Amino acid sequence: MHTPTYLAAELRLPTNWLDYSILGIYFVVVLGIGFAARRSVKTSLDFFLSGRSLPAWVTGLAFVAANLGATEILGMAANSAQYGVYTTHWYWIGAIPAMVFLGLVMMPFYYGSKVRSVPEFLLLRFDRAAHLLSSILFAVAAILIAGVNLYALAIVVEALLGWPQWVAIVVAGFFVLAYITLGGLSSAIYNEVLQFFVILAGLIPITVLGLKRVGGWGGLSDSLTQSRGGDFMTAWGGTGIGNDNPLGANWLTIVLGLGFVLSFGYWTTNFAEVQRALSAKNLSAAQRTPLIAAFPKIFIVFVVMIPGLVAAVLVPRIGTPGSDLQYNDAIPYLMQQLLPNGVLGIAVTGLLAAFMAGMAANISSFNTVFTNDVWARYVVKGREDDYYVRFGRLITVIGVLASIGTAFLASSFSNIMSYLQTLFSFFNVPMFVVFIIGMFWKRASMKSGFWGLIAGTTAAMVNYFVIYKQGIIDIPTDQGANFVSAIAGFVAGAVVMVAVSLFTAPKPTAELQGLVYGTTSPGMAEPPAKGDDAWYRKPALLGWGAVVLAAACYIPFSF
Repeated sequence: MHTPTYLAAELRLPTNWLDYSILGIYFVVVLGIGFAARRSVKTSLDFFLSGRSLPAWVTGLAFVAANLGATEILGMAANSAQYGVYTTHWYWIGAIPAMVFLGLVMMPFYYGSKVRSVPEFLLLRFDRAAHLLSSILFAVAAILIAGVNLYALAIVVEALLGWPQWVAIVVAGFFVLAYITLGGLSSAIYNEVLQFFVILAGLIPITVLGLKRVGGWGGLSDSLTQSRGGDFMTAWGGTGIGNDNPLGANWLTIVLGLGFVLSFGYWTTNFAEVQRALSAKNLSAAQRTPLIAAFPKIFIVFVVMIPGLVAAVLVPRIGTPGSDLQYNDAIPYLMQQLLPNGVLGIAVTGLLAAFMAGMAANISSFNTVFTNDVWARYVVKGREDDYYVRFGRLITVIGVLASIGTAFLASSFSNIMSYLQTLFSFFNVPMFVVFIIGMFWKRASMKSGFWGLIAGTTAAMVNYFVIYKQGIIDIPTDQGANFVSAIAGFVAGAVVMVAVSLFTAPKPTAELQGLVYGTTSPGMAEPPAKGDDAWYRKPALLGWGAVVLAAACYIPFSF
């Protein structure tokens, strides 16, 4: 049983006119970007996919910024305060390989098939049942995750600035709603590029000043090794099968559950991320989008992990029944303790930017999927293009209102990251198994996609709500249970897909061109754009460089 995710009341920040001026300037710029982007919206393709016209560096930064929401800031700092250096796994094995796989292997299928969304690819590869189910599952997940960001923002702003939660929700929801309805995806993406730099400007001072407070990395490591044990400051220590460790998971569940199933399920099929790559100007730029994003992703772990570790030193009982501070309080606590006015305003703005980026990514992907994959495909067909742009703006309003309604579902988790990983195991993992089998096995039948989604989602939920929550099998932590749920969902979905495929008809080979590995389509074979032969524009070189760099980062933390 978890305590609610309310932040401690004593975290109020000594903000002044300078801090609020910085915050006000940020909001003005955000709306300005929305108004500027509105001029480029002439068709539904412009509204939902930026007309497929954006350069790789813009989509790459937006790709990583879209993930810099509640998951990254509060959630990963909370993870670090609770589990220590094990947090590195969510980046170096739980993100980079999957981002590289998306860029090198899957983007040619997505971009080459000219789909407007991830669920639409399932329509081409399988059938209408798989398409409709995946669209509904994604729409529900997007609203739930947007709600996490809104709820996290509300409790942070209430604790730090004294604003009532409903005021914070309305203000943030209004600005996200305004710039997405004005400029569509282009507005969201250019704001995410801005938010990326604002977020770093807020996190870097917290990291540097936090390390200085505890005597540098040496002092931090010595303090936590003494109080939490040697494994707390290593990436792989104590992860042998049968061993106890703070994370409650062994190397097998980390590698398979997080590094493969959860990671690949999120980064390769989550349309909130893939949408940024689909908006790129050509296939080469689309492939490079997640690869460019991989490089800052490798190092972002330090500015979210170190504050969590510092908080664990300064508040030794953080997250325990004897402490007033929960794990989610790590970043707000350090802001209060370490930052002077001015810098404090930048940090507050960075936090708000993070929550808004995470919410905007999910709302912009939700309006695309609901409009194109549900409304235009099954409800109101064949209307003029302007109608679907108007409906996209309307459903954006509904999506923001719905996310406000789902925000408080996150309140039963003291670690927001646990809640998000639970959602990913339910929704992203089953979609990933359907994609990976469908892309690499021609024999996968039209009906197998639908039943694979059903089986994977059901298995993950049964493991979490019945086997774990009812104590049938003892799993030490929520995160460990999420890893097991992900594995269960993947295996169940794969087995059912294979079984159904053996007894139902496959899709005709002629209809699989550009949808299955080993086949091509005209879009996938497009010639490189002029100048795309430079070394830094070669996807394979970028991809392998990111993998090698991420692997090398493990070395200092492995002993």
